[in-house]
Amino acid sequence: QVQLVESGGGLVQAGGSLRLSCAASGNTFSSYGMGWFRQAPGKEREFVARISKSGFSTVYADSEKGRFTISRDNAKNTVYLQMNNLKPEDTAVYYCAASRLYSTSPGQYDYWGQGTQVTVSS
Repeated sequence: QVQLVESGGGLVQAGGSLRLSCAASGNTFSSYGMGWFRQAPGKEREFVARISKSGFSTVYADSEKGRFTISRDNAKNTVYLQMNNLKPEDTAVYYCAASRLYSTSPGQYDYWGQGTQVTVSS
């Protein structure tokens, strides 16, 4: 069992930055690939970024390339999402998730955090 707790969301103006953190419980964090997803009101949950177990491999959704950076610290059981040049369309609840697979599909993630709200004002 893995428990995930996100933090770092908030209200920011367009062009600003936020850093989300996701702390995992247990001693199996390094056994999981980690992903960030987001869900805006009335929309489906969508993939944002993922990182491999070791942290050496990352993948981003096209709309986030060059603006967002996913990273992890296995010693701290934490995964991060640095978000720069934020846009109003980035407004959503952001979730971190853990998967034993290296996937962009929400259905292949086993554990989810409760989410953190990110609101970008224009």
